[in-house]
Amino acid sequence: MEIIAIVENARVPVTVMHVYGNIDSNTYQIFQTKAEELISKGARYILVDMENAPFISSAGLRAIHNIFNQLRDIHKDADDETLRKSMSAGNYKSPYLKVTNLSTAVKEVFGIGGFDTYIEVHSNRVGAIASF
Repeated sequence: MEIIAIVENARVPVTVMHVYGNIDSNTYQIFQTKAEELISKGARYILVDMENAPFISSAGLRAIHNIFNQLRDIHKDADDETLRKSMSAGNYKSPYLKVTNLSTAVKEVFGIGGFDTYIEVHSNRVGAIASF
């Protein structure tokens, strides 16, 4: 797995993580460690570009959820109860973590896992960056 991170300027600086390779039980720690490193260096808005990541396992989903929680702790945009209610009602999408260019298989896994209920899924990088 390889991850190349670049910062794009939108309304806010967006750190784009270009992932090359699957995010699975063998690689999720690399992915999560890279995101944690970026966050520790000041990344506050992250877009995960999975154009070259055709597969994600439950371990990869856990890593994405952990990244979501880390960014949520920084932004403190909603308490746990408010967030749960908003997510249950379908009224919440993370303003600081988004994904783009999901393969059909990854999009299906995101849906089955319920990740698309709180993480915006975009079909292209340009539109995703503009959404921040």
